[in-house]
Amino acid sequence: MPLLAPQCVSISDLKKNPSAVVEAAEGFPVAILSRNRPAAYLIPADAWEAIMDRLEDVELVEIVRPREGQEGIEVSIDDL
Repeated sequence: MPLLAPQCVSISDLKKNPSAVVEAAEGFPVAILSRNRPAAYLIPADAWEAIMDRLEDVELVEIVRPREGQEGIEVSIDDL
């Protein structure tokens, strides 16, 4: 299984000092290893938020695409 992060750390090292692992990563993802295999990835909060925003955009595209080309309906703001 390939590592998808520039740095890695064992679960035991993460347990010993999680703050040091986050600080040493300098904003980049860290692979968390268990028995020398990636068990999880630790990513910065801003990266996670960007991923969630992107996924939301993909979901919205799935809603919008089938509606492309449909005729619009005029609505008065007073009717709402």
